[in-house]
Amino acid sequence: MAKRSRLLPATLILLAGVIDFSTPRTVSAAALYAAAVLSAAALLSLRGTILTGVIALLVDWFMFRYFGYRRSAIAFSELVMVATVTGVGIFLNRLLQHRKTQLQSVRDIATAVQRAVMPSPPERIGPLRFAGRYEAAETDAQIGGDLYSVVDTPFGVRCVIGDVRGKGTGAVRAVAVGVGTFREAALQEPSLTALVERLERALVHEARQSGSLIELEGFVTGVLVEFPGPGNEMRIVNRGHPAPLLMSGDTVSYLEPSRPMVPLGMAALRDEPECVDTVALPDGATLLLYTDGLSEARDEEGAFYDPADGCARHLSAGPDALLDALLADCHRHTGGRRADDMALLAITRTHDGV
Repeated sequence: MAKRSRLLPATLILLAGVIDFSTPRTVSAAALYAAAVLSAAALLSLRGTILTGVIALLVDWFMFRYFGYRRSAIAFSELVMVATVTGVGIFLNRLLQHRKTQLQSVRDIATAVQRAVMPSPPERIGPLRFAGRYEAAETDAQIGGDLYSVVDTPFGVRCVIGDVRGKGTGAVRAVAVGVGTFREAALQEPSLTALVERLERALVHEARQSGSLIELEGFVTGVLVEFPGPGNEMRIVNRGHPAPLLMSGDTVSYLEPSRPMVPLGMAALRDEPECVDTVALPDGATLLLYTDGLSEARDEEGAFYDPADGCARHLSAGPDALLDALLADCHRHTGGRRADDMALLAITRTHDGV
C-alpha cells in the first residue's frame, strides 16, 4: 500500500496532462498539478518533491505552448501558482521529515525503555524453553499496562505475568514497579508466598506514593509460577488473573485456581492465606500465560477469541511458533483492531532437556 501511494504524484501529473490535452483550451487542470506537488511533499523525499514540482511546471508550460498561450496573463498566473505550491510543498516536506525524525527518536527511546523495564525472557533455562510477546493497545506504543518476566533464582525458575487495571503513565509506572520488585524479590524470597507478599507491599506503596486508590482503579491481576527444581512440578499463584492454559499431549486445559483470590494491591479485602496450587508440567508440555487482551479480543459481532481453541490448533508448535500463531489467529479474529494491551508467555518443558 505504501509503495502504491508513492505513485500518486506521478499519477496526478499524468492525469492533469491528459485532461489538458484532451479538453478545450478553456479547461485547465491546474488544481491537479498543485495536488501532485502537495501529495509529493507528504509521500516522497525532498528530491522527489522538487522533481515533482519541476515536472508539473514543465508539463503545464508545454500545454500552454501547445495551445498558443505563450505570453498570456493566464499562463503566467497559473505557472506562478504551480511554482508557489512547489515552494510550499518543499517547506512542508522539510517539516514532515523533521517530525518524522522526532517520532523515530521517541520510538527508539520507547523501545529502550521497554527493553530495560521488560526485557525479553531467556530462550532456555535448563529443560525449560521460553517465548514472550507483547503488543500495546496504542498504535506504535512499545509498552502499556501489561507485564511479564522470567528469573532464574536459587529457589528455581520463577515467572510472572500481570495486567495493571489502569491507563496512561500511572499504569506504565505500576508495570515498572511490578517488574522491578519481582526481579529483585525473586532472588531473595525463599518461598513463592513471600514473593507474592513482597509484590503486594510494593504495589500498595506505589499507589500511596502516587496518590491513587489502587483498591478501586489501579490493582494488578497476575499469575506467578515457580519451577522449584528437578522433576516436573510447578507451583502457581493466581491473583484474579485469567487461568493459564496447559497443553499436554493432545489436550488443552485451563488451570483454574483451587480457591479464587483477589488481585494484587487488594490484600486489605482478604483474610484467607495465599493459595498455592501444585501442578505437573510433563516433558513436552507447554504452559501458556496471557493477559485478557488475548482472551477478551472481540470480532465484529462481539464474540470473544478463545485461546484454548487457538492452542488446540497448534499443539505441536514450539513456544515461539505457538505465540506467533496465536497472535495471527487473534488478529484475524478482530480484523486487526486492538482494544487492549496483550502479553503472552509460553513455557515448554523439553524432553530430557533437549
